[in-house]
Amino acid sequence: MLRRKPTRLELKLDDIEEFESIRKDLESRKKQREEVEATAVGEEAAAAAAAAIALATDHKSREQIINDRIGYKPQPKAGGRTTHFGNFEF
Repeated sequence: MLRRKPTRLELKLDDIEEFESIRKDLESRKKQREEVEATAVGEEAAAAAAAAIALATDHKSREQIINDRIGYKPQPKAGGRTTHFGNFEF
């Protein structure tokens, strides 16, 4: 690897102003998101109660619920012991 002299970085007024504007924009987005989440918490509690009722009527295992949520549809394994070991029975 070649050694080179360190380069000098200078902080300009334009850079500071740009940083401040981006920071204010991010803070305003964060406040909006928090307000939306605060209103959604009340709705979420009602939705959670409805989901609990739905789960009580629909008896699925935890594994099935997770698979449904992530969109995984497991395929049954083909065959049994005879598929793996020929015609030998144990």
